[in-house]
Order: sequence, then structure tokens, then C-alpha cells
Amino acid sequence: MKALISIFLLPILLSGCAYNSVLINYPSQIAPIKQQLSGPTPSAKLNELAGEIDTNDGLLYAQEAGRVAQISGDFDASKNYYQQAIKAYQAFDDRAVISASDLTATASSLVLNDNAIPYRGPGYERIMLHQYQAFNYLFAGDAQGALIEVRRSNELQSSEQARYQKSQKSVQAMANGTIDAELNKLGSAAGTVTSSFLNAYSYYTTGLLHELLGEPNDAYIDYRKAAQISPNNKYLQQDLVRLAKQLSMPQYDEFKRRWGDAILPKQGQGQVVMVVERGFVPEKQSLTVPFTINGNWQTVSLATYQPYNQVIPPSIIQGFGTVLKAQPIANIDALAINALKEDLPGSLVRQAARVYTKSEFTRSVESGSKRRNNEADAAAILMQIFNVVTEQADRRSWLTLPRQAQIARQYIEPGAYQVSLGNSPAATINVQANRATLIWVIETGNQTRFYSIII
Repeated sequence: MKALISIFLLPILLSGCAYNSVLINYPSQIAPIKQQLSGPTPSAKLNELAGEIDTNDGLLYAQEAGRVAQISGDFDASKNYYQQAIKAYQAFDDRAVISASDLTATASSLVLNDNAIPYRGPGYERIMLHQYQAFNYLFAGDAQGALIEVRRSNELQSSEQARYQKSQKSVQAMANGTIDAELNKLGSAAGTVTSSFLNAYSYYTTGLLHELLGEPNDAYIDYRKAAQISPNNKYLQQDLVRLAKQLSMPQYDEFKRRWGDAILPKQGQGQVVMVVERGFVPEKQSLTVPFTINGNWQTVSLATYQPYNQVIPPSIIQGFGTVLKAQPIANIDALAINALKEDLPGSLVRQAARVYTKSEFTRSVESGSKRRNNEADAAAILMQIFNVVTEQADRRSWLTLPRQAQIARQYIEPGAYQVSLGNSPAATINVQANRATLIWVIETGNQTRFYSIII
């Protein structure tokens, strides 16, 4: 019995209190934070998040803390939190050899669950991290710092895809009806988005900053990349027509035929560029399948996403004289679903190893108790309870990200405007002649916040 107890305690002692999500699922931990973001005091629990940055899920908490500070309008604090997350990603990149902590985490995951493995966010989270860091620099008045971050975001779209393709070569797909059905379900839920690495929102942001900061050639390249992913956005189409005309690109005639001639400002007009973020990305759910091995109960728990058919309507922006209707540029929830789908083969390999390890533990405990029948029965029952309780799906993900990003753009006369989104309270937006006003709108539940800067 002492040996059995040591089996229960060893992985937990090895992991220590830093493994926040091993037995308590991550969405339930972050739920109070999201509730605060839907109210008037979004940063009320920011210190609680920041206090978790040194834990096993530190990278994830740094991302969440940076996003909470950003939504609150504290761009300097957000920048510091995001920088900690960026350093954590770089530490993963630079780790040439497997450390003792890596071995401990891997061993613990075989006895407990994947939540014992230090969190390394999927590629789309890392890409958006740099995009949001660019917004921090921009709204803090550092345009060149913003450009550095969006360029890094672009580079990651290529490098993360290459990393994924390389990793998949060593992972064999498992032929299983349940798993095939799960892959098909995730594919259907993601809609027309086929990769988590190609993000039209990030490409558009990069192009926008290039254009607003006087680099139209670079802007044209990134707008074209964004249009390949999100081809039906009329504002993006107009950006391409306008820049193709301005730069005398050979594609101008084709773009004009497909989307109409370029809309140019009148003398003395300014322009407003709106980026609207709405809702929260969905939480991962748990798919649990019970089964028996040699008469003993085991379970397999995988992360999944439930079907979510509610459509986010275009944002109606009022206050500029005419009603402006934003259009989607990216569905972040589809990126998250694709990321889970891409990770599924590797997750299944780890799952198979864990089932084998737990089965061997059970067999070993039963074998050691054969001479004491009463202890053998107790050991078998306790091991089955242990196996079921510790089998928790890895539901960690960056949950304060928006569900969808939309954009809108318009030339208007200079002046101060009272702008609102739907039924939200109006915000004062200033527009200057021959300048662009970038307006970032963040809708979180019952709250809509406006941040603007003239460039």
C-alpha cells in the first residue's frame, strides 16, 4: 500500500504546485478574468494573472495578462507582459538539449496528463502575440517598434508552418473511426479556413502599418497575402485597387475590372481605418472515452471544440455621417480549431504512451499484491480511480483573444465625431486633413472600448 501511495504522489511531487492545469481545467481558471473583461473594471484581477507567470503555464498567463492590460488601455504594462511571453517562446526555440525539467515534465505527463507539459502555444497564438505587441508600440507612439513586431509576425507565418510540416513527418496518423470522425468534425467547424498559420488579420495589420507609415510597396505585398486568405472583403479589395493604381502595378486593370476603380480622397479629407474585435475565442471541451484493459477501467480524454453555429453579424458603425458596415477579415476561432486539428496526431501518440504506462502501473500494483488478496482488490480499485481522475484533456489556450476581427475604411471631412458601435456609448474620434485615424474597437461581452491614434 505504501508503494501504491508513492505512485500517486510521485508525479505530483515532481511537478510541484507549478502545474496549475493538471487537475483543474484551464478554462475554469480563466473564467473570472473573462467576466471582469465584460465589465467596467477589466484589470481588477490582473495581479492574479501576473502572479502565475512563473508557473508551468507561465507563457500562457503572460499572454493573458498582456491582453487584459491591453484591453484596459495600459499599453506599457501590456508590452512588458507580452515581452515575457516572447522571451518564453525564444527559450523554447533556443533549447538545444533536453533539460532535467523537460524529462520530469514528460515523465509526469505519462502518469498524469498533457497539462504537466510546459505550455508552448500554437503558432497562431505566437503570431498574434507579435501583432498585438505592434499595437502596443503604435498606440504608445513608437511607430518603428510597431513595424519591427509586425515584420516578425509575418516571418512567423512562414516559419511556424515549416515547423509544423517537419514535426508531422515523424508522426503517423492513427486509423480509428472515432478519431477520423473527430478530425472531420473539426474540419467542418473550421469552415473555409484550412490552416492555423495563415492569418489574414495579421497580414492586413502589417500592410496597414506599412501603408500608414509611408511604405506602400510593402503594404501592397501584405494586402495581397491577406486577400488570398480573405478574398471577399471589400475594404481589402479597395486597398489593392488603390495601391495598384498609385504604384502603377500591372494588376491594376484586372483589379479595376473585378472590384471597381479606386476610391480616392477628396481635397482636404482625412480617413478613418477601423479594426473591430468581437467576442472571445471558444474554449476547448473534453472528449472522454472509457474502456477496459485486462478488466481494469481506463479513460482517454482529448481536447475538442463543440459545434458553434452562431454567426457574428457585421459591425454597424455610426457617427461618421453615413453608416459604416465593417466586414470580417479573420475568424480567430477557426484558427484555434485548425491548430487543435494539426496537433491531434502528436496528441494521440502521447495518449497511447500514457495508456500503456498507466496500464503497466496497474498490472505492477496488482502483481505486487497477489499474496494479499484484500490489498490486491483495494489496489486495483485505487489505481482505476487514479487513472480516471488524472486523465484530463489539455484544454489550455489563449482565451482572451477575440473570436472575430473585422475592418472598415472611409474618407471623411476633418472634425470631431461621436462614434458608436451598435448600442455602445459613443466615443470621440478626431479626424485631421490628409491624415489617417486608426480606431481599434474591442468588444468583450457587455463592454465596447475605443482606442484611436492619428498617424
